[in-house]
Amino acid sequence: MGAARLRIRAPAFPEPPVVPLRYPVLLMHGLGALALPWRPSQLHPIAEHLRRHGIRAYAPNVAPYAPVARRAERWRQYLQHVLEETRAPKAHLIAHSMGGLDARYLIARLDGYRHVASLITIATPHRGTALAELVLKRPATVRRWLERLARRLSHLLLPDEPTALLDTVAQLTPAYVTEVFNAEVPDHPDVPCFSWAGMAGPGTDVPITPCIAPLARYIYRHEGLNDGYVSVRSARWGRFLGTLRVDHLRQVGVRIGPGARFDEKTFFLDLCRQVLAPIESGAFVD
Repeated sequence: MGAARLRIRAPAFPEPPVVPLRYPVLLMHGLGALALPWRPSQLHPIAEHLRRHGIRAYAPNVAPYAPVARRAERWRQYLQHVLEETRAPKAHLIAHSMGGLDARYLIARLDGYRHVASLITIATPHRGTALAELVLKRPATVRRWLERLARRLSHLLLPDEPTALLDTVAQLTPAYVTEVFNAEVPDHPDVPCFSWAGMAGPGTDVPITPCIAPLARYIYRHEGLNDGYVSVRSARWGRFLGTLRVDHLRQVGVRIGPGARFDEKTFFLDLCRQVLAPIESGAFVD
């Protein structure tokens, strides 16, 4: 009996489907530099994935431990670079964690509304986080150690960027964000704002990255359901799109030990396909 013939059928269109966005996408990271030793930028793998689908995505780095105003100014410079390179009049912003506060400041205080088509925030502490209060309550020796650690890490990875960890953390307390930041940084009516929250650990059946489980328990006692850094209540802003069943780190692909399974690249791609594209066409339905 003769050998069976091997038949291989090549797909007609092997390339990934293109998402036809008119405007580029600027991905804005949050506090810290945890992923940088392994990536060119915190959100670089996501930007690469979006580019494979025809989306002009950018994921630059700003100071990982600097106050909002300083980071927002750097984002403004990057936004200008993106617009010049793509020759687009506007860009979409997708911001994770503290990056959402940076984005709001950029839009409201640095005239970013002229060049921003939309803003999506993911697990942003729009009403602060109890975790910031926990850090500031640590003994002075611990706070100084954290400040030195942040300075060394930032200098190692981004030597030209300033570092002011404790000043930055002070801007993330519930009192500061709700009483000062939100009053001084109002939403602009010309820029639609959408938000996602995250939850894992206490009060849920979602496994959480072990190293942030104690943080989640602390926040749960003070603010309820959370993702280990930011509560669901604090993350709701603008048009709320839902709650991701995954912790803060895994939302952007940082995996340290066991935790919930989550495809962050597909999630960001779906945001572009299901939210940004309809916004551009005027067909978005909440």
